[in-house]
Amino acid sequence: MRCLIIDDEYLARVLISDYVSKLPYLKLVAICKNASEAMEILEKEPIDLMFLDIQMPQLTGMDFVKSLNNKPLTIFTTAYPEYAIDSYELDIIDYLLKPISFERFLLSVKKAQQQFKLIQKTEQKNYITIKSEHRLYKVLFQDILYIEGLKEYLSFYTKQGKRIITLESLKALEQKLPDNFTRIHRSYIVNRNEVKSLYG
Repeated sequence: MRCLIIDDEYLARVLISDYVSKLPYLKLVAICKNASEAMEILEKEPIDLMFLDIQMPQLTGMDFVKSLNNKPLTIFTTAYPEYAIDSYELDIIDYLLKPISFERFLLSVKKAQQQFKLIQKTEQKNYITIKSEHRLYKVLFQDILYIEGLKEYLSFYTKQGKRIITLESLKALEQKLPDNFTRIHRSYIVNRNEVKSLYG
């Protein structure tokens, strides 16, 4: 699982990164001091799991999670027990109280790993679920002609002549598509099964 650590405390960042390094199935992508830095990473990199502090300057961890349309699996790491009940309304994996022991950390990661495996099984289906304008669309992969990236938005073009716009990056979407989809340009992904001819 590709991980992101977000914490404004230096010692907390060091501890969590050390714990992550002990588990071969975790890959640390980046370490951030605040939500703004984390948002930049999420726009560029696919992240499966976040270790997220709650009390941070500018934007709290809870508000940060609420702001995400496609949030990764999340484990809160905090010194404040009073946020525990509210945090579970955000569908997080676990709530770790500092100081965090490796044993407790490992239990949380195992929960995340189980959830991640379930997500992977779901993504092996023959369709993708797209959220657009407060509605969810179930679109078969075979019905997608191509996908266009428009900064932070994506446009799906289907055989039925539909155009569905959603808030997501091409980078993140690539991880969800089957092998017959190829990125041919920084702004386009095509369904190779639907390519009829090539020019140039």
